[in-house]
Amino acid sequence: MGQYIAIGQYAEPTGDNSNTAVIHTQATLFDALETLPINQTVADNFTIAWSKINSPLYKKILCTISGGSDSDVMLDILTKCDKDKKIEYVFCNTGLEYQATKDHLDELEKRYDVKIQRVRPKWPIPAAVKKYGQPFLNKRPVSEYMQRLQKHGFQWEDKPYEELIQKYPQCQSALGWWCNKHQSDRFNIRNNKLLKEFIIRNPPTFQISPKCCNKSKKSIVHEFMDSGKYDLDVYGVRKAEGGARSTAYHNCFNCSTKGDYDEYRPLYWYKNSDKEDYCTACNIKHSRCYTEYGLKRTGCAGCPFGRDFEEELKVMEKFEPNLFVAANNIFKESYEYTRAYRKFVAEHSKEHAKPDLTAQGGYQMTIFDFLK
Repeated sequence: MGQYIAIGQYAEPTGDNSNTAVIHTQATLFDALETLPINQTVADNFTIAWSKINSPLYKKILCTISGGSDSDVMLDILTKCDKDKKIEYVFCNTGLEYQATKDHLDELEKRYDVKIQRVRPKWPIPAAVKKYGQPFLNKRPVSEYMQRLQKHGFQWEDKPYEELIQKYPQCQSALGWWCNKHQSDRFNIRNNKLLKEFIIRNPPTFQISPKCCNKSKKSIVHEFMDSGKYDLDVYGVRKAEGGARSTAYHNCFNCSTKGDYDEYRPLYWYKNSDKEDYCTACNIKHSRCYTEYGLKRTGCAGCPFGRDFEEELKVMEKFEPNLFVAANNIFKESYEYTRAYRKFVAEHSKEHAKPDLTAQGGYQMTIFDFLK
């Protein structure tokens, strides 16, 4: 990376190979907007960020940095807005992080002249998985409801809800998932193709749980917020990224209902194209996970919730073999169970497919059939 020197209130590369970049806070909102791409979404949301960060309502702000590409953009925005240096930055080391991510944190500290506190949770991923169970397929509903059913000794029985609720009276929601009783199919097992058929034939022999996410990430941030008496919690979630995390929110900001701290998501309305525009215009530098490893996402390395965990494992084996070994030890049973489920779906999908009338000499009826 070339050296950066401050031009006005921002930085530009000078061409040599040192890494002494410092990105400065902009003097005014107008100055800041001049450094941004010509993009209405970026300009609108940057203006909101400037307003939130410099609001007299907030004396102490905490921002969670992940080392991922969204986090890189968020850090660039916040450092340009934070005139009074009210923001503190924290990184949660889950115990299963890429070395490339850890190295990137050092690079970010140098470039933006900030301190990113590294904290370890009471329950890092290896310990949380050992105590509570391994994640499988998705956080909610699959892992959450399977954990509840396992807790009550469920035998993975293919029986009516009315019969099962008599046997397992404390599992209403989980049984509703198992028996497809929820109003939204998102919370019914049939939302995952052939999953019920697979589980009945192949009951899990290991403990399943989504708790490693809360124990190794969310809980430590909440503890940090409470202990530090912060006014505003800032983190990088984009609606366009999809998944449970993005659908949990409806806008970029929400006020506290408990009187403790508000929450702000600077990138919430950014689409992929907006993010690309920002990265190009502001010369954002990403970690080797993206530039060298070719990953599309970072986070807990090898997480079984990731649809592409097999590809991620290949990357880990090539670039970070120690992490590859650790992930396989921690999530071994979940990987094997997921592979078995995917194989089951591939082998049995044809049996459950709707018949193709055209392939059988049939055809779709039209109005002319009724006029014959």
